[in-house]
Amino acid sequence: MERAQAKQEFDKAVELAKRSDVVVLALGELAMMSGELASQSSLDLPGRQQELMEAIAATGKPVVLVLVNGRPLNITWAASHIPAILEAWHPGNEGGNAIADLLFGDANPGGKLPITWPRSEGQIPTYYAHNLTHQPEGGRGFTSRYWDQTGAPLYAFGYGLNYSKFAVSNLKVANGSVKLGGKVDLAVDVENTGTRTGDDVVQVYIHQRAGRASRPVRELKGFEKVTLKAGEKKTLHFSLGRNELTYWSQASRDWVRDEADFDLWVGLDSTATLHSEFHIVQ
Repeated sequence: MERAQAKQEFDKAVELAKRSDVVVLALGELAMMSGELASQSSLDLPGRQQELMEAIAATGKPVVLVLVNGRPLNITWAASHIPAILEAWHPGNEGGNAIADLLFGDANPGGKLPITWPRSEGQIPTYYAHNLTHQPEGGRGFTSRYWDQTGAPLYAFGYGLNYSKFAVSNLKVANGSVKLGGKVDLAVDVENTGTRTGDDVVQVYIHQRAGRASRPVRELKGFEKVTLKAGEKKTLHFSLGRNELTYWSQASRDWVRDEADFDLWVGLDSTATLHSEFHIVQ
């Protein structure tokens, strides 16, 4: 009886999609399905949700996928077949109103992923701030640590779209060589190159090339959210000091700061390519 009713509701949803101009498809998990004592061995959408999504996409109607979930899910298929995906997480009592504001364009999404989003559970753990030894790509001819997929995540840490487009340029480091204990000041231009007002988050990443311990390939050390009108440009200023340039040393059991060469990137997520460098000297 329950199976027959479920099939009836499934078919009803597909038929409704066929009669609609646009489909808003809400999928995901219950709050109890993630968190403490709720570990799962799969990131797949529960039940027949994946099947439903594919059936509705096959109708040819534009689909907006709204994800309600507390952890990353396997949406690799959706990423290449669904034109718009809104990650709502578990938004609380006012979540419906907030989602409606975004879908109707009354508000502009400007959020960024606080995690690295894997393609499948086989990539876990995956995180942007790993050491070089954790990433074999590019060494001895290897392009991925997996035979069946790229080693890159589906979405990078810090990634997120909005209803406009932004460009970051003209990175300038005021003092490329500073003494131990000093500050590194930098400036960068951000421009709304789209056709409407939008929000975005400019992010600063560094890599310490050598030191008393192996350092992550990238670390987020600064960010600023900006709201710009179409065509508007703004110069942002960041300062990297003691809090950004020290790290905890297991050997010294203390916070340390090394004389070292640093890479610097500024962009809109952890794959930023706008690059410069600076040096800390004695």
